[in-house]
Amino acid sequence: MYNGSLTASLNTINPRFKLVNTGTSAVALSNVKIRYYYTIDGEKAQSFFCDWSQVGGNNVTGTFVKLTTAKTGADYYLEIGFTSGAGSLAAGQSIDIQTRFAKNDWTNYTQTGDYSFDATDTNYVDWTKAPTYVSGSLQWGIEP
Repeated sequence: MYNGSLTASLNTINPRFKLVNTGTSAVALSNVKIRYYYTIDGEKAQSFFCDWSQVGGNNVTGTFVKLTTAKTGADYYLEIGFTSGAGSLAAGQSIDIQTRFAKNDWTNYTQTGDYSFDATDTNYVDWTKAPTYVSGSLQWGIEP
């Protein structure tokens, strides 16, 4: 993962993901979820956008979840998932997912201090603070 913008305060957060199947068999993408943890900085309705992915942006979904109890650097997470139309990810293969999200009124977030925010990298790195789940079980990364 890496963040498309490292600006401290901005109206659109744009995490970029490379999802890699390190297993020995194909995984149905509809069973995969990636979580991006952040602080909303002012409770507002939000919208998700997938700008690009090899599986088609219309096959990538985004759901906003408010944490019952806020954690350090997170009171929400964006859960990125896939429709059945995304197909499967073969063993050893990867896909890119370029996403962004914004408040519907375009007010700013402050992403510095957000749990999943990577303040230094501008290309893909193994970022454990964007955990990934398969069929509901944590497969990679660390939750806040």
